[in-house]
Amino acid sequence: MDYILTNQRDHLFEIVLNRPDKRNAIRVQMLQEIAQAVSIAEQTNGVRIILLRGEGVCFSAGLDLMGMGGMPEALGDNWIQHGNQATRLWQIPIQRLQESPLPSIALLHSYTLGAGLELALGCDFRIAAADVVISLEETRIGLIPDAGGTTRLTQLIGIARAKELILTGKRIDAATAEKWGLVNQVVASDDLLSAGEALAAEILQCAPLAVAAAKRVINAIDPVNGGLHLEMVEQNPLFHSQDVAEGVQARLERRDPRWQGK
Repeated sequence: MDYILTNQRDHLFEIVLNRPDKRNAIRVQMLQEIAQAVSIAEQTNGVRIILLRGEGVCFSAGLDLMGMGGMPEALGDNWIQHGNQATRLWQIPIQRLQESPLPSIALLHSYTLGAGLELALGCDFRIAAADVVISLEETRIGLIPDAGGTTRLTQLIGIARAKELILTGKRIDAATAEKWGLVNQVVASDDLLSAGEALAAEILQCAPLAVAAAKRVINAIDPVNGGLHLEMVEQNPLFHSQDVAEGVQARLERRDPRWQGK
């Protein structure tokens, strides 16, 4: 695989984002590889838990803006004319992770932004290092979090807090993320992996069929399909707006955008 590494350790199956030179910037091809890895984990004898982490200085700095998230390779140079399909390409792999019978734990350190956070929201648990910086900044480039981020964040932390994070694009620290219920636990950076392993050990004390059944029931209580559809519908016209072109260019040039509202 080009964008991730995998490794089995006893009952744990590690999926590692492996673009450290790009701060693990997310491309749709990376998400597709993660979905493939989830299938491999499910079919590997003895595996009971997925551990998701990032190689290098951060978990993920978010969307790969320089490569437009890999969309030209996935759908062609005119990919923007296929907005609904583009959104579904991002949603489906993360949904695959959420719907896996295997519990998943995301280990977040340093920057966990945008599409990186959307990926982490697809996991069952999130453990954060004390240095974590979290945000969904899509509105600052003229888009919305459409890979399940708007839907899952709202279900996780409530409407008011989700609006605060998404409508401002603000960044929050580890203490705030834990207070809001976005992460399950905050630990020292050096203890991040061991904390994930400790949580996995607790899950391993429980019967695997019961864990899978409980996960299915909990997921069914808060279905995301309706929210994913709305994300797709609302994102499509934004792809064609002048604001999104300006927002992306401004981010690449590291300047304030000049919004036109059209």
